[in-house]
Amino acid sequence: MELELRINGVTEGIEAAPNESLLSLLRRQGYTSVKHGCETGECGACTVLVDGVPRPSCVMLAAQVGGCSLSTVENLGSAEKLHPLQSAFIELGAVGCGFCTSGMLLSAQALLQSNPTPSEEDVRDALSGNLCRCTGYAKPVQAVLRAAALMRGDKAEPVKHAIISADEQHVGQMDGDTDKQPGLVSSGTTTKIGAVTTKIPTLTPQMLAAASTAAAPVVPRPRIPLQVMGTATPASNALKATTGKTMFAGDQTLNRMAYARILTSPHAHAVIRAIDVSHAQALSGVLAVLTYKDVPRVPYSSIERIGSEEPLRDQYCLDYVMRYVGDRVAVVVAETAEIAEQALTLINVEYEAQPVILDPRQAMAQGAARIHAEGESHGILDATRNIAARVRTEVGDVEKGFAASEHVIETEYLVPPTQQAPLEKYSVITYFDPEEYLVVRTNSQLPHYLRRTLAQVIGLPMRRIRVEQPEIGGNFGARQHMEGEDLCALLTMVTKRPVKLEYSRAEEFQHNHMRQQYILRMKTGFRRDGTLVASQMVVLADTGAYATHVLTNAIQAVNALALYPCQNMRFLAEVLYTNHAPASSSQGYELQHEYLALESHLDDVARQLGIDALTLRRRNCLKVGDRYPLPPTVGGSNGSNIVIENCELAACLRQVEEKLGWKAKRGQKSNDRYRRGVGMAISFYGDAGIVNSTSGASIKLNEDGSFDLFAGRSENGTQLNTFLSQIAAEVLGVTSSDILLHNADTSVAPFENSANDVAAFYMGGNVVKKATEQIRRQIMMVAARMLGVVPETLKINNGIIRGAHGAQVTMAQVAMQAMYTENRQLMTTASWKAQQMPLTFAVQGIEVEVDIETGGIRIVKAITAIDAGRPINPALLEVQVEGDVAQALGRSISEEMFYDADGVPLITSWQDSHLFSAIEMPELQTYLIESNDTSELFGARAVAGIALYGIAPAISNAIFDAVDIRIRQLPFTPERILRAIHAYMARQAS
Repeated sequence: MELELRINGVTEGIEAAPNESLLSLLRRQGYTSVKHGCETGECGACTVLVDGVPRPSCVMLAAQVGGCSLSTVENLGSAEKLHPLQSAFIELGAVGCGFCTSGMLLSAQALLQSNPTPSEEDVRDALSGNLCRCTGYAKPVQAVLRAAALMRGDKAEPVKHAIISADEQHVGQMDGDTDKQPGLVSSGTTTKIGAVTTKIPTLTPQMLAAASTAAAPVVPRPRIPLQVMGTATPASNALKATTGKTMFAGDQTLNRMAYARILTSPHAHAVIRAIDVSHAQALSGVLAVLTYKDVPRVPYSSIERIGSEEPLRDQYCLDYVMRYVGDRVAVVVAETAEIAEQALTLINVEYEAQPVILDPRQAMAQGAARIHAEGESHGILDATRNIAARVRTEVGDVEKGFAASEHVIETEYLVPPTQQAPLEKYSVITYFDPEEYLVVRTNSQLPHYLRRTLAQVIGLPMRRIRVEQPEIGGNFGARQHMEGEDLCALLTMVTKRPVKLEYSRAEEFQHNHMRQQYILRMKTGFRRDGTLVASQMVVLADTGAYATHVLTNAIQAVNALALYPCQNMRFLAEVLYTNHAPASSSQGYELQHEYLALESHLDDVARQLGIDALTLRRRNCLKVGDRYPLPPTVGGSNGSNIVIENCELAACLRQVEEKLGWKAKRGQKSNDRYRRGVGMAISFYGDAGIVNSTSGASIKLNEDGSFDLFAGRSENGTQLNTFLSQIAAEVLGVTSSDILLHNADTSVAPFENSANDVAAFYMGGNVVKKATEQIRRQIMMVAARMLGVVPETLKINNGIIRGAHGAQVTMAQVAMQAMYTENRQLMTTASWKAQQMPLTFAVQGIEVEVDIETGGIRIVKAITAIDAGRPINPALLEVQVEGDVAQALGRSISEEMFYDADGVPLITSWQDSHLFSAIEMPELQTYLIESNDTSELFGARAVAGIALYGIAPAISNAIFDAVDIRIRQLPFTPERILRAIHAYMARQAS
C-alpha cells in the first residue's frame, strides 16, 4: 500500500506493508534518529511527533498515520542553527549517551508548543514517557525549563555547579566529634566550610606510635592553575545526539544484508541428544544454519581478564550442553529477519533435562549437579562442587580479634539478580570489506579483546579482523563481553555476505548477561567505645552459567571492607556456578553488594553500642596518612604500602550531614501513618595495588593547528572522550575543539585493556597526558627555532605560542614550519601502565517516608557528596552522578529479576522491570568536593559509578530510622516492608 506522509515538511508517497510499524518505515527512510529501544512503546526512544503529538512509533502502524504530518528531531534544528532546546541540552550536559535524547527533545518540544511556561512538575510529566539510564533526568528537566525561559524572551540564570572549593576545605585528618574520638585532641585551630565551623584535630604521640597502618603525614602539593580542566566543556557527543546524527551499532544498513536469529534453550540445564535442522535449511530464503556440529569446539572466555590470572575458559561458540534458559542452541541466517525467525520454529531438538541449580548455596551441596562436567574447559577451581574460583585476602588474626572484642555482631544480606537494561539493544554487523578484512561492527566495549578472542574461536588470523566500535547507547557493564560476534562472524564467513544480529527487548531481559545475585555475611568485633577490632566479609557470588564478571570483580585490589581499617581483617569470596544467565559487570567496580552489607551493618552496630552512626564511621574510617589495610587478592603484594595521600571524606560527611538535617531529623519518632527517617552511607573505590592494565595513544599535529589523537574507547555515556580531549587541550594550550579524537576502530585505536570505566579514565587520561606532553616538547623546539629563543621561555595559550618579549607564532604556523621547511611530521606515541589508581570517596544521604499501613516507600531526597579531586568537568560529572543515583534507586526499590522453579526468567519487558521515570525521581542534590590534589591528571578523579554504592544502604538505614525495621534483601518493595512491619509489631506485642 502507498501512504502519503508529510515528514519534516516534505510530502512523500511511500510504500508500506499493512503490518509495518511506523518505526520501521521511518528507519527504512533513513531517519535513524528514531531509535529502536523496545517493542512495547515504553522507553520513548522512538518518539516522533504525529500532528504535533508525541507518539511511540514502535507500536503504531505506518498505515495509521497516512495523511499526517510527522516530525523527527532532524526537523527541530541543525548544527548551524540549533533550537533553544538543543542548545540548553548541550549547555547543561543533559545528553548522556545520547540514545534517548531525540525522543526526549521531541516530548519537550510538544510540551513547550502547548505550554510555554511549564512548571518543573509539568516538564517531568511530559518526559515521563522517555526512559533514561544515564542522566537521572535532573539536567534534562533543567534544560527544558531553561529553553522555555529563552523562548519566552526571559533572561536565563547563569549555570551554577555545586562545587565546594578546595579553599574552603581543611587540610589534615578526619574531624567531627573530636572530643569523642580516641587519640584526638583539639588543636584550637578552626576552619569554615559553608556555615559549619569545625575544629581541626591533631595527632597525639600515642596515636602516631600505635597504628601499624599509619604513614607519615602527606604534604600538599602546590596548586597548578588550569585553563581547560575544570570547565563545563560541552560533551563531545552532544551536538550529534541533539541533532539526531549519532549512529549506534544497529543504525547501519548494508547492501545484501542478511539477518541472523539465535535458537535458545528453553531449559536451564539440559543435554542435546538430537538436533535436526533439515526443515529449516529447506525453507526458502534461509542461507545457513549452524549447530555445535558445524563449529570448532574451542574453549574461551567472553570477557578480558587481567594478565596475572590463570586463564579460565569455560564457554564454547555452540555447545551440546545447555546451562541456562537462553543458552545458544543454533543460529540461522536468512534474507530477512522474519524468515530467520520462522526457520527457528522448524528446528527440531531433543533435550535431556538435567537438575537445575538457582541458589548459589545449593551449588556446593553434596551431590549437586555439575554445571561444567566437560573435560575441555580449564581454569575452573573445583568443577565437582561448582566453584569457579575462590578469592581470599587477610591481615592479622581475625579469630583472635573477635575473641578480644567486647561486642561481636553478625548479619546476612541478599542482593538479587537484576538486568543492567541499557536502552540500546545488543546489535552486531559483520561483513568483508574490499580488502577482505572481516569487519565486526558491535556495541561491545572491549574491541581489542574481542578481536583476539574471535581469531581463536573462528580460526581467522587476527590481522584479518577489524572491530569497529560505534558509540554505545549506555553500557553499565552489560557490554563488557563477547555476546554474539562469533556467531555473526561465522555466518559471514559461510555466506560471504553482511550479517546483522540484533536482540529483541525480551531477549535482552531473558538471555543477555545480568548483574547476578550475592549472599553476604558481615561480622565485626568492637570495643564498647566504638573502636573496630576485627572485621570479616564472606560472599557467595553467583557467576551464572559461565565464569564472567563476578569472578573478575571479586579479585579487584579494593574491597569495601578496607573502608574501615583495623588490625584483623578478612575478605573471602566463593564464586559459584548456577543455571542463571552469565553475570555482567557494572560501572566502576562491582561493589554495590559489599556496601549494602557493610554500611547497613555499621548502623546496626551503632544502634547496639548506643553511638551515633556518623560518630562511629568517623572514628573508624580511612583517613589521610593511613596505609591501605588489605593486601591485593591478586597481582602483587604492594597494597599495604599504598598511603592515602588525599581524602576529603570529612568534608563530604559534613556536607551531607548538614543538607540532610541529620541532627534535627535522626531518631525523631512519630506515631503518624507516614513516618520519615534519614540514613547515610559512605563508600570509596579505586585500586590500591598493582593494576595489570595498559593503554596506548598517538597524536599528530595537523597543518591547521588541530591535533589528531588516537586513544581511548567509544563513547558510552561516561563522557570519557570529552575528558580525554580536555586533558589533551590542557597540556597543549589549545581548546577542546582543536582535539580530534579517533578511537572507534582497532585498526587505528591503540591497545587498551582496562575493564571498567574508572580504569579507562585513568589509563586513557594518563597515556593521553604523556603523549601530549611529548608532542608539546616537539612543538616548543620548532617554535623556539622560529622565534630565536630557548624553548623554556615559551608559553602556549589558546593555540598561540608566545615568547618573553611579545614575539609569537600560532600552532598552525609551527605545523607548516615543521612540514614544509624542516620536512618532518610532528607526531608521537606513548604507552602507560598503571601502578595504582587514586581512591575516590563519597557520602550519600537519603530521607524516606514510609507508609506503615501499606509498606509504601517514598524517597524524599537523595544527597551525594563526592571527593572529586579537581573536578575535570563539573557539568558532566554531575550528570554522571545523577544517572548513577537513578539507577541505584531502581535497584534499591523496584528492579529485580524473577525466575520460576525451572529457571525460566519471568521478567521480559519494561512493564515487568520498573525503572524510575522523570516524574518518580526525588529531589537530587549533588556536591563535588574539590581537594587540593595535583597528582597525575591535574588532580582529577573518576566518579563514574561510585554513586551506585551508597544509595541502597542509605535507604535501608533511613527505613531503620523511620520504623525500626531492618530489611536485609534488595529491593525494598512495599511487600517486604509491610511483612517486616507486621513481624516487628508481633514481636512488640508478645
